[in-house]
Amino acid sequence: MKISVITATYNSGSTIRDTMEAVLRQSYPDIEHIIVDGGSKDNTMDIVQELEPRYNGRLRYISEKDRGIYDAMNKGIAMASGEVVGILNSDDFYTSDTILETVAREFENDDIDAVYGDIHFVNDDNLNKCVRYYSSKSFRPWKMRMGFMPAHPSFYCKRDIYCKYGSFDLGFKIGSDFENLLRLIYVNKISTKYIPLDFVTMRTGGASTSGVSSHKQISKDIVAALRKNNVWSNSFIVSLRFPIKLSEMMISRLFKTNYHK
Repeated sequence: MKISVITATYNSGSTIRDTMEAVLRQSYPDIEHIIVDGGSKDNTMDIVQELEPRYNGRLRYISEKDRGIYDAMNKGIAMASGEVVGILNSDDFYTSDTILETVAREFENDDIDAVYGDIHFVNDDNLNKCVRYYSSKSFRPWKMRMGFMPAHPSFYCKRDIYCKYGSFDLGFKIGSDFENLLRLIYVNKISTKYIPLDFVTMRTGGASTSGVSSHKQISKDIVAALRKNNVWSNSFIVSLRFPIKLSEMMISRLFKTNYHK
């Protein structure tokens, strides 16, 4: 079973090497890595081309102007030839070398449409220190009314599901991943399985972790996504997720401040 890993890039020269090396280290052999670049002005594509020979034909890439990260992800899904598709952002990397092996085993052993697990966040100055641990263990579909979702970087889904129900809606600024998961999990009730595994190490500072303005925008996008999919909720219900997330971050700082691979 082939797994397609999609990485959207734009001026990612400082981090893309770590991402690609993490894919290259994966113990599972049947992988294709698809890099969709938005026309970077830095050395991103130089690094991609430098590392290409080590993939032995398992790397595909394009570099052209796009309409943002979700447009790039959609292009990657359209290019994918694997039975299963996952997203690995260009400033993130796998937490261990057996992540995709575990993903493949779960799909081979169970009749499921998608799997998901946990992730953790680090600051760029210390990639071994966890500043927040995001566990998907407590996720339930009904919680999507409050804006909760499984950790999207840990979400691996059959490509046929995207073909059937659609990929990312470009009408959302930073909440298209939520809208997509809402459409797949809550509305169309695909079969999913939680894997108690830390999939991905994420650097802070991405579109959804960049301060007050991003939190306001994601809340706006969540409410709009719920309305678009005819899922009853409102701004007050969505706002209730903030104290829960705050407590999650405090627990992370107390119990998971140091992370070792």
